[in-house]
Amino acid sequence: MSTPPQPRAAVAAIPAYVAGRPPVARDGRRVYKLSSNENPYPPLPGVVEAAERAARQMNRYPDMGNTALYAALAGRLGVDAGQLAAGTGSVAVLYHLLQAFCEPGDQVVHAWRSFEAYPIAITASGAEGVRVPLLADGRHDLDAMADAITERTRVVLVCTPNNPTGPSVTGTELRAFAERVPAHVLLVVDEAYREFVRADDPADPVALLAEHAHVAVMRTFAKAYGLAGFRVGYLVAHPEVAAAVRACSLPFGVSSVAQAAAAAALEAEPELLARVDALVAERDRVRGALLAQGWEVPDAQGNFVWLPLGADALGFTAAAEEAGISVRPFAGDGVRVSIGEPEANDLLLGVAERWKERSTP
Repeated sequence: MSTPPQPRAAVAAIPAYVAGRPPVARDGRRVYKLSSNENPYPPLPGVVEAAERAARQMNRYPDMGNTALYAALAGRLGVDAGQLAAGTGSVAVLYHLLQAFCEPGDQVVHAWRSFEAYPIAITASGAEGVRVPLLADGRHDLDAMADAITERTRVVLVCTPNNPTGPSVTGTELRAFAERVPAHVLLVVDEAYREFVRADDPADPVALLAEHAHVAVMRTFAKAYGLAGFRVGYLVAHPEVAAAVRACSLPFGVSSVAQAAAAAALEAEPELLARVDALVAERDRVRGALLAQGWEVPDAQGNFVWLPLGADALGFTAAAEEAGISVRPFAGDGVRVSIGEPEANDLLLGVAERWKERSTP
């Protein structure tokens, strides 16, 4: 058999994305998925109805301009619709952005450990990732990230709250960092979990856009809005930046059903954010209990907590699975546990307590 055509050399270097595993059924017991930072609440009836209405027109292409969704977002955010670019999740938006702004050999600076998709998207674009270690408490080392910027840097990524460790960047920190990032470098603030932030001095990168044309913001409907299965994310940026991202976007990428569900979710925001409040309360309860057990848990500002288990990450994951919950291990670093139903969270606390008792001399 002849040799097939070979892909770009960068493709062989793309790391595989590891998704959160579903739980394994165990003896008829209910099991819980706490591995993917999903919203455990079912979709609201109004959102389901909007999606069903849109599905009746599945023989037609979706609105490529995302007109209704952009209008709803522009009104909610106080920006012009020309400052928006949507995609099939904020990950897709990131791919389009890197395609628009990075040449092969350009550099993208980001914290590590941070969102697992960053190295994948960067490598796929042909760019080079520059990983800057987190501080000991799981926070971004913004000073070190600023120092890592070179003449080859085209994009800097800031994930706040940071996935998987949990801490968020403050407004004061982000403003100072934006002033250190050169104007020709795009500063992308990934706010996938922004609705869960309850920290003092929260960052508002959309407000920074009025002063810094090189700031861009990525957000998603997957987490707080509970639309993970529909894949809707968006960018807010200077009109020229947003236009470049839209130019690289897949035509008709966001489906009619996803657009309708996202617009309906914005209309139902008060009820959805009440659910977010309940998840935040559960998050704080879980973290407080873990701290009381003797765990070192970074500040949690997303819908998850981080256990810095190091080499024990896979062992803890197996113990959690035996108890009926799936969690997300990062081998050699730690375990991220999503906040789910109270009974699922209680199972996690039981596993954590037994693990701590077993490992304490």
